[in-house]
Amino acid sequence: MTRWLRPTVGLFALLLLALLGVAYPFAARGDELMHARWSEPWALAALVLVPVVFYRAVFGEDRRTPRLRLGTLMPLVVGPAGPRVFLRDVPGIARSLGLLLCIAALARPLNTLRPMTTDEEGIDIVVALDLSGSMRAVLDNVPEDLRSYMPPSRGAARPTRIDVAKAVLRDFIARRKTDRIGMVAFGSAAYVVSPPTLDYHLLDELVKHMDIDVIDPNGTAIGDALGVAVARLRRSTAKSKVIILLTDGDNQGGRLAPEYGAKLANEVGAHIYSIQIGQGETAEIQDGFDLFGQPRYVRAPFRVNPKLLKDLSDKTGGHMYVASDARGLQASVHDVLDKLEKTKLSASIAHFEDLYRFLLVPGVLLLALDAVLRALVLRRFP
Repeated sequence: MTRWLRPTVGLFALLLLALLGVAYPFAARGDELMHARWSEPWALAALVLVPVVFYRAVFGEDRRTPRLRLGTLMPLVVGPAGPRVFLRDVPGIARSLGLLLCIAALARPLNTLRPMTTDEEGIDIVVALDLSGSMRAVLDNVPEDLRSYMPPSRGAARPTRIDVAKAVLRDFIARRKTDRIGMVAFGSAAYVVSPPTLDYHLLDELVKHMDIDVIDPNGTAIGDALGVAVARLRRSTAKSKVIILLTDGDNQGGRLAPEYGAKLANEVGAHIYSIQIGQGETAEIQDGFDLFGQPRYVRAPFRVNPKLLKDLSDKTGGHMYVASDARGLQASVHDVLDKLEKTKLSASIAHFEDLYRFLLVPGVLLLALDAVLRALVLRRFP
């Protein structure tokens, strides 16, 4: 009878501790854990250590117990006795189960919650940014709150129109909460950078890495830019649909006339807000460096057409701005939003819940139980 008592107690302890270990996680998040997605599945490979730990902590414990040779068997009569003798496998079982739960927690089970759909007020906006060669011209008077969005200082080099335009757009994006924003870049042709989206982090990264050299800068295809922007808004259900046209020149090149782009904007109900960057027919542009390594600037002619930009805005119920410096450009962009109505947009956001703590807590408690039992209840001597 005594011979079978130890394995019986061990089996009972294994079942009881296993039940206690999974009781909390399954009571709190049972269904979610059953259908969880493991974020770090490679950690589950460590489960091969659990049988090794179990064997060494239960069956291997007796083999590692120090032995003393005696000339008589009389000491065995008063050897270990009592119920604690049959409970000596419990700490090893608790250690193994605790390790199993901790490894499962390390694999980070994730619960994908249902997407939460909310109705939010906002505007559908497409920004068309000029990346033609004239955007290398200088634009001074940068406001302090835009400094963090400017590129790293290039010595004594002054900020360019493209640098300031990107900084203003990044600041503009950072201030938005419920407006869907898209991006179009144009030079000799127009390209979609991003359709209207609420992913402001992605937009910020895209604008940050835009540069004049990413497309052909030998042209200013305003008509093509408007056509591409309108195409991004044609399925929009927003009450307010806006195209913000940021350019510093006249229409040059492209296959679509700007006037026809305005006609298409009217058909989809989009307002064009034109912002002319810079003022006058000439502007300063960097022309290499002098003998002392300082940037040298010269004035160069750049064709502008404020009448065209005003006509495009007037025909679509928008407004035209002239930004002679960086501060004016920032004020122009933000003034656009003050003139617009808002409509309700549907935003769907998926949430993820990390479930590792529901496995980690019972795992740590089982490891603590192992330590407490070995230190206070089932101590071995020697």
